[in-house]
Amino acid sequence: MQVQVTLKDMPQSEAVETRIREKANKLKRFSDRIMTCRVVVETPQRHKHQGKLYSAHIDLTVPGAELVANRAQDEDVYIAIRNAFAAITRQLEDFARRQRGEVKTHQERNLI
Repeated sequence: MQVQVTLKDMPQSEAVETRIREKANKLKRFSDRIMTCRVVVETPQRHKHQGKLYSAHIDLTVPGAELVANRAQDEDVYIAIRNAFAAITRQLEDFARRQRGEVKTHQERNLI
């Protein structure tokens, strides 16, 4: 799996990149067919009433689909990364379940 890390509008941090690569490698537990994992961490806007908000976006490419998590924002960069990886993990688990045919089907209700 190829992991690409981009830090925008913030200083380069070896610790942040290491954390991202560790979390990306853990995704292999859910699918060994991940082709690429692109992670972008940025400080999109500067709010006067809040501190810096870090935003983490993850774009995961697997055969037949592209999974995206892009709504993780927090004042702590590590929490934003954690939340983004939690979201992409849920999507990857659901995708893997669908690929294996383990999707739940709802029983039809009897209408009276």
